Amino acid sequence: MPRSVNAVASRKRRKKILKAAKGFFGARSKVYTVAKNAVDKANGYAFRDRRNKKRAFRRLWIARINAAARMEGISYSRLIHLLTEKNVGLNRKVLADLAMNHGDVFKAVVNSVK
Repeated sequence: MPRSVNAVASRKRRKKILKAAKGFFGARSKVYTVAKNAVDKANGYAFRDRRNKKRAFRRLWIARINAAARMEGISYSRLIHLLTEKNVGLNRKVLADLAMNHGDVFKAVVNSVK
């Protein structure tokens, strides 16, 4: 009895990898074994950097809030402490947006907790 290899599933699996490697340089987008390694590596970076992106944005928000707060004569840490004491439910993302785009509103928030 001849061996059954299920070429349909094998081809589908290979095409899926090569489709994911589209746009990669040289053999990384053409040769299956090279493309498979490249896609695995890329997926690892994507998984890692989805978490790193959250850290990077939080650092950016803190820097923006700190700069705006110091223009109002208060440090970042003191501002956050006062906001938590007064139970103001604004997170860092919203505070950074206020500081960048709505300076008068940010100033009002700072004055309300001082």
